[in-house]
Formats: sequence, C-alpha cells, structure tokens
Amino acid sequence: MFELRILGVVDLKKRYGQEQPELLKQRKYTALLAYLAAETPRGFHARDRLVAMFWPELDQEHARGALRKAVHEIRRALGPEVLPSRGDDEVGVDDYHLWCDASAFEEEYDRGKLVEAMKLYRGDLLAGFYVNDAPDFLDWLDRARTRLRDRASAAAWSLAQQEEHADHLTVAGGWGRRAAELAPTDERMLRRVLALLDRLGDRAGAVFVYDRFAKQLKRDYGVEPSVDTKALVRQVRERGGSQPSDR
Repeated sequence: MFELRILGVVDLKKRYGQEQPELLKQRKYTALLAYLAAETPRGFHARDRLVAMFWPELDQEHARGALRKAVHEIRRALGPEVLPSRGDDEVGVDDYHLWCDASAFEEEYDRGKLVEAMKLYRGDLLAGFYVNDAPDFLDWLDRARTRLRDRASAAAWSLAQQEEHADHLTVAGGWGRRAAELAPTDERMLRRVLALLDRLGDRAGAVFVYDRFAKQLKRDYGVEPSVDTKALVRQVRERGGSQPSDR
C-alpha cells in the first residue's frame, strides 16, 4: 500500500517509507492522482471529464493520449492496481492500495472521530501547489480546500466545546484558537472563540486572536471587523485578563 499525503506538503511513499519522488516531479500526474483520491463522491471518474480538466489546451485525441500516458506512468510507479478502470471510459483509485489523508480525514470527520480527523489535517489541501493550463482543476482545488478547511474548523470548534464541558480549560482554549485560525475570515467563528476565551479567563489570548483576524481582514479585503465584534473585544479588554488553567 502507498500513502498519499496532500493535506499540507505533498508526500507519497510506501507504507514502510519508500518514497516515490520521480512521480511527484510531474505536477500534472500529482494533480491527477490527488483529484482521483480526494474528489467526492468517491468512485470512478469519466475520462472525458479528466481530459477536459487537466489538458484543456489539447484537442480530444492528444488530450486522451496525455491522460493515457499519465495513467500509465502512475500505474508503473505505484502498481497497476492503484488506478483501476471501469470499461474504457472511467478510471478511479483503489483505496485498498492507495491511502489518502484527505479522504481519511473526511471519513473520520463523518464518523465523529474529531481528534483522529484533526491529527490528519496538517494544512490546506495541496498547500502551495499550482499547475499550469488547468483552470478547471484549480477551481476544483479552491473549492475542495475551502470545504476541507471549513470541516477542520468545525471539528476544532466542536472539540473546544467538548473540552470546556469537561473542564479541560487549557485544551479547550487551544482548540478554540485552532478553530479561529482555520476560519481566518469567518467573523461568526471569531466571536464564538472570543467568547470562549473570555469565559476561560484567557483574555490576552482573545485579544491576540482578534488582532490577528483584524489585520488579515484589512490586508486581504481592506475592511474592518463589524461593530458587534469590536464591541465584544472592547468588553474583553475592559475585563482585563489572566491565563486559563485546568481545574
């Protein structure tokens, strides 16, 4: 079995540690493998869709030839069983032979195993990855990154609430800050986290989270937080602060 890690820095290796750097040097091959492994719903994908996504600059004959070559090279590097075909028109990933952290993250999330899911979320999907001449793939990548990041933020927030209810205050605060970090422009999440840190007594942490959010909002969009958010952080500042501790 091979392991494909695409949450954060891309890594591909055998279960026992043998890396496959040559395949990763081909960005289109990496992109194709990542798409087949992470796209939802899981299953087979039409070759016509794949050639349109990854080789839109080529005519149909040459695009299909490029896809055949890509599939051949991936099978040659990882084994023919990794990319099974269904008839002549569909190809997919066999999860038994290729484990992918993105799909595993979503499976753990859907099962409610949030700690296990967050252990898998090392960063954005294909962080820093770019491929030329494939706008449809880049559109998919942007949507998939957002979906996975939103799920990770929701998982972190749920864990923050669970730990607060269990009276594990330091751990709760850590998960709350992680939830805010994963939702850098979500003001609703920000207010939830500010209120949580305020309850925990970590008001200095709340102000830090707010300041980071406000700076990013200003830098990316040229706007400031809402009146409600400013009022909340002002109340937090007026109460002063002390660091939380587990009871």
